[in-house]
Amino acid sequence: MKQKILIKNTTVVNEGKSVLADVLLSDGFIQQIGTINIEPNYKVIDGTGKHLFPGIIDGQVHFRDPGLTHKGDLYTESKAAIAGGVTSFIDMPNTVPNILTVESLKEKYEIASKKSLANYSFFLGVNGENIDAIIKTDTSQFIGVSDDGLYFTKKGNLLADNPETMEKLFANCKSIIAIHSEKEEIIEHNEKAFREKYGDDIPAKFHPIIRSTEGCYEATKRAIELAKKHNARLHILHLTTEAETHLFQNDIPLQEKKITTEVSVHHLWFSDKDYERLGMLIKWNPAIKTEEDKDGLLKALLDDKIDIITTDHAPHTLEEKQQPYFQSMSGAPMVQHSLNCMLEFYKQDLISLEKIVEKMCHNPAILYNITNRGFIRKGYYADLTLVDLNNQWTVAKDNLLYKCAWSPLEGTTFHTKIIQTFVNGKLIYDHGIFQENSFGMPIEFSNK
Repeated sequence: MKQKILIKNTTVVNEGKSVLADVLLSDGFIQQIGTINIEPNYKVIDGTGKHLFPGIIDGQVHFRDPGLTHKGDLYTESKAAIAGGVTSFIDMPNTVPNILTVESLKEKYEIASKKSLANYSFFLGVNGENIDAIIKTDTSQFIGVSDDGLYFTKKGNLLADNPETMEKLFANCKSIIAIHSEKEEIIEHNEKAFREKYGDDIPAKFHPIIRSTEGCYEATKRAIELAKKHNARLHILHLTTEAETHLFQNDIPLQEKKITTEVSVHHLWFSDKDYERLGMLIKWNPAIKTEEDKDGLLKALLDDKIDIITTDHAPHTLEEKQQPYFQSMSGAPMVQHSLNCMLEFYKQDLISLEKIVEKMCHNPAILYNITNRGFIRKGYYADLTLVDLNNQWTVAKDNLLYKCAWSPLEGTTFHTKIIQTFVNGKLIYDHGIFQENSFGMPIEFSNK
């Protein structure tokens, strides 16, 4: 008889409530929730004083496999994710090669099946060069299509800067279209002005002025107008400005929204005040902006204008980050600490546990039509994370799991700790110890 796992006396945070209960796991699924008697074949985990969350679904990561594996790969970064309570992720297409064909997408799934400890899905990349092939394909077979990160390969790859390409895609695509929303023309104008003054070595603090509020707002406004015109399913990635939040709705349920958005954890955590201390380490695109933007993003999250929380986890080597402005790579690793960051906001009475679970677990499953994940429900996959809300520790080099081996959060003290993470009913992470012979599954979804 297969061993069943019984989590006893834990506070289950799920669907707007926190309730003391037991949870029984069997054959990869949640079998029972309630008061459950211990049987001889049960492995019993004492959840007394702990909180049980559904496993986090991170809707935007860059795990670098294939082709950029000196920065990170599907094994190292999924391992870091699981230590942070993330049990499923959706990875972006800006690898080498860019994932622009169905064949390259299949190859990426094959790599993940042998390397990823967490469950996985992948966006198909779309740019000006493969747009015609994409619109001839049944895009409902993909969790989504995205241009994110592809502008690093070549200028002009941002959909938000190409209304004709975007219109063609919006008129024909049957899946979610997830876009990086910045107007290159505005950014290039600002870059030119600062280059004339500082040369190539522009101080990091000017990054949010170069990649400005105007550049984000104009691109997002235009994309939404085109999506509405074609009744397309648009998702704006990593929102960064308070101004943009007013372009989104909160008066209908998420299931009915055709236009959605997200905030990445670092845009809630950092502000432009942190450039002086951290410099290029917090250079992201779109840029971390003002304290007012940070507060406005949190308000919009709580008001349901922002639908989900992601990490935009994007590891680079320290050497790649510590270059002058134009050479310094944009992005940083965050996936190991996203839940801790949000729980720190909970400790500061800025957000409830239930709202964190809604935005990190429930809503990603709803937004991407993911099957049987994101909730603690009978019959759902047993993707779970057990958290101690009173356990202080400090981020340091020796407890980082990223291949790039650094974090902009080094030296940060958190007051909560992820104790255990279950993936498909298996205890994969247990007080710092991993079960590394068990791999995740492809995420099932429906775009019909």
